[in-house]
Amino acid sequence: MASSASQAASATNCKFLPVSTCFSSSLNLGSMPLKRTCRKPNISCSLQTPSILLLPNQSSTDYTTKNAVKPQPQHWNPFQRAAAMALDVVENALVSHERHHPLPKTADPTVQISGNFAPVPDQPVKHNLPVIGTIPDCLQGVYVRNGANPLHEPVAGHHFFDGDGMVHAVQFQNGSASYACRFTETNRLVQERALGRPVFPKAIGELHGHSGIARLLLFYARGLFGLVDPSHGTGVANAGLVYFNGHLLAMSEDDLPYHVRVTPSGDLETVGRYDFDGQLKSTMIAHPKVDPETGEFFALSYDVIQKPYLKYFRFSPDGKKSPDVEIPVDGPIMMHDFAITENLVVIPDQQVVFKLPEMIHGGSPVVYDKNKMSRFGILDKNATDASGITWVEAPDCFCFHLWNAWEEPETDEVVVIGSCMTPPDSIFNECDESLKSVLSEIRLNLRTGKSTRRPIISDSEQVNLEAGMVNRNLLGRKTRYAYLALAEPWPKVSGFAKVDLSTGEIKKYIYGDQRYGGEPLFFPRNPNSENEDDGYILAFVHDERTWKSEVQIVNAMNLEVEATVKLPSRVPYGFHGTFINSKDLEKQA
Repeated sequence: MASSASQAASATNCKFLPVSTCFSSSLNLGSMPLKRTCRKPNISCSLQTPSILLLPNQSSTDYTTKNAVKPQPQHWNPFQRAAAMALDVVENALVSHERHHPLPKTADPTVQISGNFAPVPDQPVKHNLPVIGTIPDCLQGVYVRNGANPLHEPVAGHHFFDGDGMVHAVQFQNGSASYACRFTETNRLVQERALGRPVFPKAIGELHGHSGIARLLLFYARGLFGLVDPSHGTGVANAGLVYFNGHLLAMSEDDLPYHVRVTPSGDLETVGRYDFDGQLKSTMIAHPKVDPETGEFFALSYDVIQKPYLKYFRFSPDGKKSPDVEIPVDGPIMMHDFAITENLVVIPDQQVVFKLPEMIHGGSPVVYDKNKMSRFGILDKNATDASGITWVEAPDCFCFHLWNAWEEPETDEVVVIGSCMTPPDSIFNECDESLKSVLSEIRLNLRTGKSTRRPIISDSEQVNLEAGMVNRNLLGRKTRYAYLALAEPWPKVSGFAKVDLSTGEIKKYIYGDQRYGGEPLFFPRNPNSENEDDGYILAFVHDERTWKSEVQIVNAMNLEVEATVKLPSRVPYGFHGTFINSKDLEKQA
């Protein structure tokens, strides 16, 4: 491992620290070095990573989004400079206090962003990459995948989800391939790059307990004095990617989406924060849905502070927004995904909720509410209000992702396919219980208001299945297959599974010894094919022995490798992706 680490250091210009050591004086907050008491984390249900922490020296390339404001310290007036110095003193004292308290694994940077979970710098496009095998002729376009990639070293707590958004792009043209990765130039990233350090609060890693309240107050004070400008958004745009109406959108729940453009050369550039021509006034969750038949775009937005806590809206294929529909829920809920059918929207109201007062008592604002009854709301896609919503209870059901849903009119049921996760909040809060993610069929009976749930895979073959998709040409319609990441050992992905949703048969594709990947993307070879699985699986794969990354292209019908594209630099484990065909690339806004 040491030799691999040395190769990685020279290849990516990174600094290396063993996980068992702490962040040292290389972490600076203002002029004060941050030192942590050394301790070896006991990893049980958080990120089980190699014992190397990679921290790249980021490139100085500077891009600006069209709406972002860049506070420049050299332009501060004397009053602002004095305010900045005073607030830095307060923050230094806060960090000094925090360093005496061990971080939970879910907020410890030495756990959360070590090994290949660690960030990389921007990479300009590189063409004519080495290819083993033959890239299928139908692959003409670009495979893009999002991920969390912190620009700066954390000064305090950090959760993997807190990282700045970076998009990785592999473009296919006539059997050849190129690669590029770029930060999404969010308002937050542009300002922190100008300031040279992180100043925006990290939603999961830092905002817990009294120190979280203190960090919020510090941030508000910096905004009051004009040292930062949160008015154009505070999000990281690191989770979802969707292509709609000529726009590739990078998304996270905490902001509007960002429009990212794929250049003719295969590089990436951030156009700016995207509000659908002034129509979108609120945040949007990271998993909107595009109906494959109508071309309509469906989405939700949640608010953790004020009503309405949850809203539903849609866009016509040409980008015209419907009025918001307020969904009646009792309080703020953590809403990462939902589902559509041919005629309906399926909205989960589950047991992971936001309770900001928990911070006053020293806890996390993201809470598993054991006393709450999980339920699903079924609403007509074209509804103008929520008066017709039907709620169906689903006890002890928490699905971080929903893979598909469809209607079965003969039984008055909506079938939902999702991965049920226990403990529900273990991604956000430290726990001793091992996390399980069980692929499940949930049947919602609209006539009786009752639900049933069953694991799709037999107990003897049960594995954690997270991150994946069905054939998106059949989204909202009954599907036979799902392609899901084998999250073993959690949260690493050792391969993917092709699951027959009707029989529970599971076929596994394993990347190999010490080789791990992420979300498998299904690309249909021919949209008009009679076989639902006629297509290819694309996945980023990283070899932890050689410290090299690649894209594998696997035949979805027989699970045999068609081609492997060798990438010029390391690709960290990430989140969700999509494929934009060459014709759509030509129509980009």
